Amino acid sequence: MTDQPSPAAFRARFPALADSVHLASCSQGALSDALTAELFEFQHTIREYGAPWDKWMVKVAEARELFAQLIGADADDIAVVPSASEGAYQVASTQAWSPRAGIVTTDLEFPSLGHVWLAQQGRGADVQFVAQHDGLVDTEDYAALITEQTQLVSVPLVSYANGLRFPVREVAALAREKGARSFVDAYQGLGVEPVDVAELGCDYLVSGSLKYLLGISGIAFLYVRPGVRDEVSPPLTGWFGRTNPFEFDPRHLDYPEHARRFETGTPSIPSAYGAVAGLKLLHQLDAHRVRDHIGGLTGQLQQRLLDAGERLRSPLDDARRGPLVALADRDPDALAAFLAGRRIVCSARGDVLRMSLHYYNVESDLDAVVAAIAEYRASQ
Repeated sequence: MTDQPSPAAFRARFPALADSVHLASCSQGALSDALTAELFEFQHTIREYGAPWDKWMVKVAEARELFAQLIGADADDIAVVPSASEGAYQVASTQAWSPRAGIVTTDLEFPSLGHVWLAQQGRGADVQFVAQHDGLVDTEDYAALITEQTQLVSVPLVSYANGLRFPVREVAALAREKGARSFVDAYQGLGVEPVDVAELGCDYLVSGSLKYLLGISGIAFLYVRPGVRDEVSPPLTGWFGRTNPFEFDPRHLDYPEHARRFETGTPSIPSAYGAVAGLKLLHQLDAHRVRDHIGGLTGQLQQRLLDAGERLRSPLDDARRGPLVALADRDPDALAAFLAGRRIVCSARGDVLRMSLHYYNVESDLDAVVAAIAEYRASQ
């Protein structure tokens, strides 16, 4: 992409970055002028038209199409769902768990998805966790647990906990070899990591809008590989999960062949406007160049923190580290509050402070956070 905006030009689309440092894209992307405009437009449609469902459904369709393009899929391969958790449940609930009952996931899975998998134990599923070792999970660790009894293999694109980039393509191939299905949670990387579902070879992929996709909460997208058949019809359903939602027939239950069979009730319309804003911004960028830019920054940040004597939980290997640097701390919430007082936004989880970067981050952001952490240490 020859006309890609520079990081500085992209940064200019995020007005708050003129006086603050945003290192929390793993939790919520920074507010762009595009997002502000789309949310204002949603309010305008209510004021001007009252109940313009035709316009709103066009916006939902646009969000679906933009997401599909981002991951190399067709719009019919995408279900619009309220959250990644519900997307995971829709997948889990349509597995029979017999005769194959195994679910293989990992300790570094986001808990919400792990809980969805564990909840299937009441239906006969057998959940096994791939343990992390020194903050890492390797292909061989998954291979040790995936067998002919495995039905579903869940693998994050990037771990929320420490920014570990997972070997998704290799794990999906292992699952396929054993006749299992693969599920990818891409929430902690999509938007700053290149993703092509055909290249990954996964059966399902889910991501939501509020983090690196630069939207807001309330909407997520579930990719379902064409040809994947449900063993059980989706028990959680609604009028948007019908072949023709606008027949309004309460006595007839049918499911379309494509991914929209996993949809339920009316989607969050403001969230669809927000998703369109973020996705349009991302479509201006080449994901490989975004990854390279962020990789350079996370490498610098990591080294500067190590030189300052800090302990890190994120992978030291650049190839294994995604867009996040995880700093170990006894009280990361207190550290995050200290930084917030200096208009530096980070995200505390467990015993780490997460500093996550996007294409809008620049070296001056690193200067600010490293100096502020040093100030905090000196005050303890």
